[in-house]
Amino acid sequence: MTPTPAGEDPVRPAGLRIGPLDLAARVDEALRVQALAFGLSEEEVGIRRYIVQRHMTCRGARALGAFTEDGGLAGFVYGMPNDRTHWWSGVVEPYLRAGGHEEWLDGSFVITELHVHPGFQGKGVGRALITLITDTAAEDRSILSAIDTDSPARGLYGSLGYTDLARQVLFPSASLPYAVMGAPLPLRRP
Repeated sequence: MTPTPAGEDPVRPAGLRIGPLDLAARVDEALRVQALAFGLSEEEVGIRRYIVQRHMTCRGARALGAFTEDGGLAGFVYGMPNDRTHWWSGVVEPYLRAGGHEEWLDGSFVITELHVHPGFQGKGVGRALITLITDTAAEDRSILSAIDTDSPARGLYGSLGYTDLARQVLFPSASLPYAVMGAPLPLRRP
C-alpha cells in the first residue's frame, strides 16, 4: 500500500482509517486489542502496559492505529530504531550471531508490536499498518520477532519480504519459541 497525497486518509483497509496513534494515551485500548488478538491474560496485560509506556519514551518510537468510523481502535503497530542496549536485542543477539546475522541489530527499524482485532484480521489491516510505519523509517531494513510457527502473521511477513534470520529463539517469559525475521526497506508490495 502506498501513502496518499497530504490531506487524504493514508489507507482505508476494511473501511478503517490508518493514522498516527498516541499509544501512551490509548495504551489500555491497544492492549485490549492485543489481548484479543494474542490471547493475553490480565497479568500479561499489566506487564505489557508498563513495557509499552516505557518504549514510547525511546528515541524514534512511533505508533500507527487502524481506526473505525467512531474512532475506536481496530489494530495498531509500533516500533523504533533498534538499540543494542534494549532487552529484546540482548535476547536475540546470540541467536543472530550464531547464524551470521548479528549485523541486523544495527541500522534496523524494529516492529515491536503489530496486532489487529480478530474481527478485522485478514482484510489488509496488518499489511497497511506495517507498510506505512516502515515507509517512514530512516533505516534501510526492518526486523521483528514472531512465534515460530506456520501462522497468518508469518505468512504476511514473508509476503512483505521478511525472511528468517534466526529460529527457535527462546524469550525468558515466553512458552513458545520465536523466529527473528528481517526485510530490506521499503517492504515488498503485492
